[in-house]
Amino acid sequence: MKYAALIFKNLFRSKRRTLLTVVSIAVSLFIFSVLVSIPTVADQILGDSASSTRIATHNKAGLAYPVPIAYVQRIRTVPHVDAIVAESWFGGVYHEVSDQFPNLAVDPDQVDIMWSDWNISKESVDQFKKIRTACLIGVDTAKRFNLHVGQQIMLRGTLYPFNVTLDIVGTVSGKAPPSFLIFRRDYLEEAAGQPGFVDNIWVKVDRPENVASAIAAIDAGFANSSAETISESEATFLGNFMESYRTFFRMAELLGFIVVLTIGLVAANTAAMSIRERRNEIAVMRSIGFPSRTILSLLISESLLIGVTGGLIGCAAAYGLLKAFSLGNIVMGPFSLVRMPPSVLAGAIGISILIGFCSAIVPATSAVRRNIVDALRMVA
Repeated sequence: MKYAALIFKNLFRSKRRTLLTVVSIAVSLFIFSVLVSIPTVADQILGDSASSTRIATHNKAGLAYPVPIAYVQRIRTVPHVDAIVAESWFGGVYHEVSDQFPNLAVDPDQVDIMWSDWNISKESVDQFKKIRTACLIGVDTAKRFNLHVGQQIMLRGTLYPFNVTLDIVGTVSGKAPPSFLIFRRDYLEEAAGQPGFVDNIWVKVDRPENVASAIAAIDAGFANSSAETISESEATFLGNFMESYRTFFRMAELLGFIVVLTIGLVAANTAAMSIRERRNEIAVMRSIGFPSRTILSLLISESLLIGVTGGLIGCAAAYGLLKAFSLGNIVMGPFSLVRMPPSVLAGAIGISILIGFCSAIVPATSAVRRNIVDALRMVA
């Protein structure tokens, strides 16, 4: 502690250089924290939405291909099935093309059983089952468009050549997708002329250990048919859906590490310049009795203080931005779920310490090992 004043005095000897170094480290770790936090959106979605007893059954050829609605009755006979809900994607927009959010039609009879973790009130469920034009909305959708229970809205069709007029009877929260809307599939079927096909069939089994046997029984029942199925646990289904983002996630992580490496090299060069300029002072300190170990500790402490300060500023800025982004940019869909996990925060602070230490250790060691007579002769 008795050397703290000396450390701070040396740091502020060149205020501009110190400030620019802190800012450069802060910017690099800000970028790193944001980019490395982006892949956590996949874990967030899987952790918040995946149920251990829900199964998604869809066409083996892909989600773009429907399956006959008649499959629902056959799946009901599979052992251990507690609930089944057919689903059709509507994909409408609220007002403008930019006003998009996930919206789809589902069978109303077992919604409360299928998604018991969505915090749907009993009154809302009753209304949803009773009113043909009823819909349930996610809390973020309601907040984004200032919607409320009892309000009537219209969604303009994009995949379908017609609009649907819906009455909001409740909200979904809990583990439900926050930016979301569901309405009744029989209403969509009537408007579409009873096509007799659905995009996906959700199945809920009684216990997690029966998921695998139910999946095998469902797919075996439709093997060699005109529309073979593939059934997946909800976690697998959502994981496959997020797979399209994996390349982007990997690129974000790689770019984050490249930025940190680049700024680390810049910080090392800056530290080397600073120590090189002070070789005469270091030689004088050694000549009047300062131990080399003490001088080395002072130089490294200065660099560590710069690195940690920049790291804290960058992490705080990244955390604040992601927090504000998640609250104010619901339109971004799944990317509005990006958060800075504790592991990223700890990693960023650790990198800032590493930058501070590594940028000073080599030039500082070289300076304190230099022959005192030679260093003083160069000054003279």
